[in-house]
Amino acid sequence: MSEPAGRGPLTRTSFRLPFLLLGGIGLLAGLDAALALLGLPHVAVGARLADVHGPLMVLGFVGTVITLERSVALGRGWGYLAPALTGLGVLATVSPLPTAAGAGLLLAGHVTGLLVYRSLFARQPAPAVAVQVLGALSAVAAALLWLGGVPVPGVMPWLVGYLVLTILGERLELARLGTLRPRDGVVAQAVAVLVVAAGVVSLLAPEAGFVLLGLALVAAALWLAVKDVARRTVHATGLPRFIAGCLLAGYGWLAVAGTVWTLGGQVEGRAYDAAAHAVFLGFVISMIMAHAPVVMPAVLRRPLPYRRALVVPAVLLHVTLVLRLGVGDARDLEWAVQAGGVGNIVAVLLFVVLAAWSVLTAPRQAPAPRGEAPAAGLTTSGAPS
Repeated sequence: MSEPAGRGPLTRTSFRLPFLLLGGIGLLAGLDAALALLGLPHVAVGARLADVHGPLMVLGFVGTVITLERSVALGRGWGYLAPALTGLGVLATVSPLPTAAGAGLLLAGHVTGLLVYRSLFARQPAPAVAVQVLGALSAVAAALLWLGGVPVPGVMPWLVGYLVLTILGERLELARLGTLRPRDGVVAQAVAVLVVAAGVVSLLAPEAGFVLLGLALVAAALWLAVKDVARRTVHATGLPRFIAGCLLAGYGWLAVAGTVWTLGGQVEGRAYDAAAHAVFLGFVISMIMAHAPVVMPAVLRRPLPYRRALVVPAVLLHVTLVLRLGVGDARDLEWAVQAGGVGNIVAVLLFVVLAAWSVLTAPRQAPAPRGEAPAAGLTTSGAPS
């Protein structure tokens, strides 16, 4: 594809796309591992990656996407080392290399990502960026613990903290553009500190740590549901309504996860699985679906027009998640867990296919001027460049 004239190599689609593709490999491998965990037929890598499914999806797939978007916001060449390292970490984890090789690369990538956030915070020392810095710190802690051999349940509070605080910080930035009061930002930062504290406590007293994490997630869900601009834009039409619907549904799942962990502090079993998937599928994947039509054009400089067909995988995700958690995990019915899990995977893959089709069939349009931020999306502390 042709590139706009007069722009440096860092702004080119051909430069940024490989990072996204490396993250995509992590997504496909993680979904294949999910099939293995469900006890269903899978590709050869599935069974081998079943034990690293969580870190691969969070630190590898989502981590590469987040660090790429942050590097674009920073606009400095060295920042792209973060998604490069996490992307290589994905490849190493998927390969027959020892797990430590992939974990080490992911750790290096997220340490670099933390340095990117340090530069972004120096540029704009705002509460929203501070919350995201704590999220990046949680990613570093998760990667370090995983590299040190801590089992995934022991790493879980830090994996959850990474994504929840990243999203909380980014939504805080957009809420600030509306009618947010100063004390609302203070509350968001307090919730972020509580999430990190839960991770620390979980290392010493796992059940108490998960109860504290549950309380923090409920608080985060309440803050987002009340303060987010999605409460108003859900009454609009087209893309704004699609984004708002995905956001509000995601906040509901975050509250579900928080409630489950608050009531039991489970570190294993059906309840643990239900809470984890409520966060990573119901909340995080819903956030990705919501923001893809805005973030991907800013990153790749290719339009991703909203099409009504995108509603189908979004609805499928939540319906099958209700089956998986509300019927399968709640009543210990394996067939419902498997059916819901397959539905979750189909929903994610269908969204990817529809998004790619939307990009490929969209007419070309001029990229946003340098320094112009999108109307909504996962950007803070800088504009796409």
